[in-house]
Amino acid sequence: MFQIFVDSAANLPAVIAKQYNINVISFINLIDGKEVTCYNPELSLEEERQKGTEYYNAMRKGCEIKTGLISTATFEEQFQKAFEEDQDVLYFSLSKNISGNFNSARLAAEEVLSKHTNGCKIRLIDSLNASLAQGILAIYASIMREKGMEINEVADFLETCVGKMNGIFTVGDLKYLSRTGRIKGSVATIGNMLKIKPILKGDKDGYIVTYKKVRGRKAALNTLVDLVCNNIVEPEKQIIGIAHADAYEESLYVMNKIQEKIKVRDFINTSYDFCTGSHVGPDTIALFFIGNDRELANE
Repeated sequence: MFQIFVDSAANLPAVIAKQYNINVISFINLIDGKEVTCYNPELSLEEERQKGTEYYNAMRKGCEIKTGLISTATFEEQFQKAFEEDQDVLYFSLSKNISGNFNSARLAAEEVLSKHTNGCKIRLIDSLNASLAQGILAIYASIMREKGMEINEVADFLETCVGKMNGIFTVGDLKYLSRTGRIKGSVATIGNMLKIKPILKGDKDGYIVTYKKVRGRKAALNTLVDLVCNNIVEPEKQIIGIAHADAYEESLYVMNKIQEKIKVRDFINTSYDFCTGSHVGPDTIALFFIGNDRELANE
């Protein structure tokens, strides 16, 4: 058997992580210098949504938020525990081209493997994405594990899915993208005045890029809906992820619009994780699904 790990950027609700027996290693953020653990395994969906509202309201009020990596020592401790139980390790990481987290896990894996000769394995999968693009792959890994599949068989298959797992999103305020250097401050100011809303995505190399721009919030949400419905493969077999940064009502609008157009196996609708959410800001809406690839067609 093997244990499945994600970092909290995978955006799995606590109830889902428990349901699928997935271990979540949490990031820690600083809000005005005070430490905030990004993942609490005891929260309900409603409590997570309330905690998200508090967090994104703090951003709206201008609180200083800092993020950091999960340490190599933390990964090493978690992987070590699995090895002591004679369990293999399968870890789904936030994109290495967004964060240094994958490298921290890689160094930890090398250290743990160097100390053990029990034959246990560690497989690290770079999602080349973020949020539920990681989390949904971990869910699929859990389902395959329940069917009795071994770690290499599961990891080999899901590695082929990485380049097909799409993450698309739009933001509420462009100033948060300017703070991370994705757009210039002057562009953010003018864009906000003109109500320009970019549609962004994770590209095939794991970078966040602008896909297109539309005018107005409703147009942006409808564009997300169209991109999902026009690019998803076998939706009746898929879990679609929706992550919102304190934009719950709009997330329901998007979910309902998708359901009007296509039949979907299931949805996960959850508050956007704090680690990556701090870089895109309040009112962000993101969707995650498997297509043929990450080259989106809008027609």
